[in-house]
Amino acid sequence: MTLHTTERFSNREIEEGELISVCAVEAANIIKDVREKITNTFGGQMHKYEELSEKAISRALGKLDSRAKDLGYDGVVAVRLSHPSLVDGGVEVIAYGTGFRYIE
Repeated sequence: MTLHTTERFSNREIEEGELISVCAVEAANIIKDVREKITNTFGGQMHKYEELSEKAISRALGKLDSRAKDLGYDGVVAVRLSHPSLVDGGVEVIAYGTGFRYIE
Protein backbone atom coordinates (compact mmCIF):
# COMPACT_ATOMS: atom_id res chain seq x y z
CA MET A 1 0.00 0.00 0.00
CA THR A 2 1.31 3.45 -0.85
CA LEU A 3 0.25 6.99 -0.06
CA HIS A 4 1.23 9.80 -2.46
CA THR A 5 0.74 13.55 -2.41
CA THR A 6 0.99 13.70 -6.19
CA GLU A 7 -2.13 13.36 -8.30
CA ARG A 8 -0.59 11.39 -11.17
CA PHE A 9 2.37 9.10 -11.80
CA SER A 10 4.68 9.71 -14.73
CA ASN A 11 5.89 6.12 -14.96
CA ARG A 12 2.73 4.07 -14.34
CA GLU A 13 -0.93 4.15 -15.34
CA ILE A 14 -3.55 4.11 -12.62
CA GLU A 15 -7.30 3.86 -12.40
CA GLU A 16 -8.67 6.39 -9.94
CA GLY A 17 -11.34 5.35 -7.50
CA GLU A 18 -13.32 7.03 -4.78
CA LEU A 19 -12.51 9.65 -2.17
CA ILE A 20 -11.29 8.07 1.03
CA SER A 21 -11.21 10.02 4.29
CA VAL A 22 -10.39 9.28 7.91
CA CYS A 23 -10.26 11.22 11.15
CA ALA A 24 -7.86 10.75 14.05
CA VAL A 25 -8.28 12.48 17.40
CA GLU A 26 -5.69 12.26 20.15
CA ALA A 27 -6.37 13.62 23.60
CA ALA A 28 -3.88 15.00 26.10
CA ASN A 29 -4.25 13.99 29.69
CA ILE A 30 -5.15 16.71 32.20
CA ILE A 31 -1.54 17.09 33.44
CA LYS A 32 -0.15 17.63 29.93
CA ASP A 33 -3.01 19.97 29.09
CA VAL A 34 -2.42 22.17 32.15
CA ARG A 35 1.35 22.19 31.50
CA GLU A 36 0.82 23.34 27.90
CA LYS A 37 -1.65 26.05 28.96
CA ILE A 38 1.00 27.41 31.33
CA THR A 39 3.57 27.34 28.52
CA ASN A 40 1.08 29.13 26.28
CA THR A 41 0.65 31.84 28.91
CA PHE A 42 4.37 32.61 29.18
CA GLY A 43 5.48 31.56 25.70
CA GLY A 44 7.74 28.79 24.55
CA GLN A 45 7.66 25.54 22.68
CA MET A 46 4.68 23.30 23.43
CA HIS A 47 6.46 19.94 23.25
CA LYS A 48 3.55 17.79 24.46
CA TYR A 49 1.12 19.24 21.91
CA GLU A 50 3.72 18.80 19.17
CA GLU A 51 4.06 15.14 20.13
CA LEU A 52 0.29 14.84 20.24
CA SER A 53 -0.03 16.38 16.75
CA GLU A 54 2.64 14.09 15.31
CA LYS A 55 0.94 11.06 16.84
CA ALA A 56 -2.46 12.08 15.41
CA ILE A 57 -0.97 12.69 11.94
CA SER A 58 0.79 9.33 11.97
CA ARG A 59 -2.37 7.54 13.10
CA ALA A 60 -4.50 9.31 10.45
CA LEU A 61 -2.11 8.27 7.67
CA GLY A 62 -2.07 4.71 8.99
CA LYS A 63 -5.87 4.65 9.03
CA LEU A 64 -6.00 6.04 5.47
CA ASP A 65 -3.62 3.33 4.29
CA SER A 66 -5.66 0.64 6.04
CA ARG A 67 -9.00 1.89 4.73
CA ALA A 68 -7.66 1.97 1.15
CA LYS A 69 -6.41 -1.59 1.51
CA ASP A 70 -9.78 -2.72 2.92
CA LEU A 71 -11.50 -1.16 -0.12
CA GLY A 72 -9.22 -3.08 -2.50
CA TYR A 73 -7.03 -0.20 -3.66
CA ASP A 74 -3.29 -0.33 -4.32
CA GLY A 75 -2.83 3.04 -2.66
CA VAL A 76 -4.02 6.62 -2.36
CA VAL A 77 -3.07 9.62 -4.51
CA ALA A 78 -3.56 13.32 -3.83
CA VAL A 79 -3.25 12.71 -0.08
CA ARG A 80 -4.02 15.79 1.95
CA LEU A 81 -4.19 16.53 5.67
CA SER A 82 -6.38 19.07 7.32
CA HIS A 83 -4.18 21.23 9.44
CA PRO A 84 -4.16 19.67 12.87
CA SER A 85 -6.41 21.67 15.13
CA LEU A 86 -6.35 21.75 18.89
CA VAL A 87 -9.76 21.00 20.35
CA ASP A 88 -10.19 21.13 24.13
CA GLY A 89 -6.91 19.46 25.04
CA GLY A 90 -6.82 17.21 22.01
CA VAL A 91 -5.70 17.22 18.40
CA GLU A 92 -7.93 16.39 15.43
CA VAL A 93 -6.48 15.49 12.01
CA ILE A 94 -8.43 14.60 8.89
CA ALA A 95 -6.60 12.77 6.10
CA TYR A 96 -8.10 12.20 2.67
CA GLY A 97 -7.23 11.30 -0.89
CA THR A 98 -8.32 9.30 -3.92
CA GLY A 99 -7.99 5.53 -3.91
CA PHE A 100 -6.28 4.02 -6.97
CA ARG A 101 -5.47 0.73 -8.63
CA TYR A 102 -2.50 0.13 -10.92
CA ILE A 103 -3.38 -0.68 -14.52
CA GLU A 104 -1.34 -3.69 -15.60
